[in-house]
Amino acid sequence: MTQRWVAAVTGALRDDRVSVADESHRELARPASARIRVALALGAGALLAASFAPLDCWPLAILCPAVLMWLWQGATPREAAWLGFWFNSATFAAGTYWLYISIHFFGPAPIWLAVSLMLALVVIMGLYHAALGFVVARWLPAGGAIRWLVAAPAAWLLIEWWRGWFLSGFAWLSLGYSQTDTWLASFAPIVGVYGISAVLLASAGAVTALACGTRRTRVIAAVVVAVPWVAGAALGSVEWTHPSGPPVSVAVVQGAIPQDQKWLDSNRETTLRLYHDLTAKALGTQLIVWPESAPPDLANELVPYIGNLYREARTHGSALVFGVVRASDDGQQYFNSVLALDNKVSWYDKNHLVPFAEFFPVPHWVRSWLRLMSLPYSDFTRGGDDQPPLPAAGLKLATTVCYEDAYGSSLLGVLREADALVNVTNDAWFGHSTARYQHFQIARMRALEADRFLIRAANDGVSGVIGPHGAVVARAPEFRPYVFVSAVTPRSGLPPYAHVGNWLVVTLAAAALAYGLWVRNDSDRRARAGTPGAGAKTTPATD
Repeated sequence: MTQRWVAAVTGALRDDRVSVADESHRELARPASARIRVALALGAGALLAASFAPLDCWPLAILCPAVLMWLWQGATPREAAWLGFWFNSATFAAGTYWLYISIHFFGPAPIWLAVSLMLALVVIMGLYHAALGFVVARWLPAGGAIRWLVAAPAAWLLIEWWRGWFLSGFAWLSLGYSQTDTWLASFAPIVGVYGISAVLLASAGAVTALACGTRRTRVIAAVVVAVPWVAGAALGSVEWTHPSGPPVSVAVVQGAIPQDQKWLDSNRETTLRLYHDLTAKALGTQLIVWPESAPPDLANELVPYIGNLYREARTHGSALVFGVVRASDDGQQYFNSVLALDNKVSWYDKNHLVPFAEFFPVPHWVRSWLRLMSLPYSDFTRGGDDQPPLPAAGLKLATTVCYEDAYGSSLLGVLREADALVNVTNDAWFGHSTARYQHFQIARMRALEADRFLIRAANDGVSGVIGPHGAVVARAPEFRPYVFVSAVTPRSGLPPYAHVGNWLVVTLAAAALAYGLWVRNDSDRRARAGTPGAGAKTTPATD
């Protein structure tokens, strides 16, 4: 049985090496009109954004990439580049339109500048897929299982991983995030979000193969589509970590301060009183968590206020963790920080700062012109790389501030000590847009990868407690001051992903892409030498 299975797989892969004329007519042909092909790329790219929260149309994470892979069939490198550009530009225009809200309404930057900056990001994201399309059309096999099931998905994954870290990175809308509520989420503690992206892309290639491939290739494609779901369902009951202590009661305080009022001097005392009063309702809970930069002033200027909170919390047996901006002793540096008040005072300083929001990698005169005027301080200083978990209420908290939680691999080192996660954020920058739900979905993926509880405090939502399997244990209503109480259980042990990070998936993808490039090169060499059957690689309609 095993030998027959291996022979079948090998035979399907060999479809790239020989012509199968009797089945070539089954290929689903692309539209003849170039304009229709561009329209399909734009439509599929825009629809892909709907696979993420809050719409959660997760099948689109397979179907939309499959449409683009199909449109690349028979395309010249130039056309494939343009199709890739329009596809990814549409995805990010539909998926990150909320950047305009943060830049213009809360920046506040003029409309022309807000639109220009938003479009600049869209164009950059489009260029990533333009490069991808060029590579697929120019250097990969023209068709067949190696192209659809191996090389093209690998190239796409490497582009997604690359944009997640290059030049600070923009990991938003990575395909794997769309699967937090499906069986594929079970792969997160094994291979991380990019591993789930790899499964989706292989499935998209398989859908293309079902539309364009030979009978044998379709059989393999059907298996590629089905097996991950069966495996994901089976993995759902696996526990990669184990409880390491009794449950800890947690209260999350959501102040719901509108972003355009947050830093007004006239609202300073009102905001401080609001957080004090909300916290008073939760005293006695073992851990109380506030959002990012909750007090609207430097910690250096709030020593009496923080000291009073500390005394009240200690009296009632509570520990406090909250986001606050602080200055260095000499007043020359500013940090976006998290303060933990328990048996001792501990700090975490945000490590992964947001370009053109928290720091400006441009000359000083450009920085002064571009900076968002709602931020009352100069550039923030980056925190250290190896900061220990924050100790609070007997927990050791792996801490992230706002968008830092989009970089899952940066948490892996601290997981060896941490038994729970905490993220403090302020998504009020994005108004009533989809950004807050996309960000909450990212936080759920971090809990899945670490197989630990995650506590999330947001200024006006989405605040919640997330379980180690990504389920939402508790959640606050949005856009109003609120306090809720839940519980988290500390967990120890490391899931497989925490041992290897993204390198296993990236290395396998690089090897798969290299194999596809070699196959194409070998086929071209055979064609030039006149080897019989070698020309199948150079004919797009051939499987």
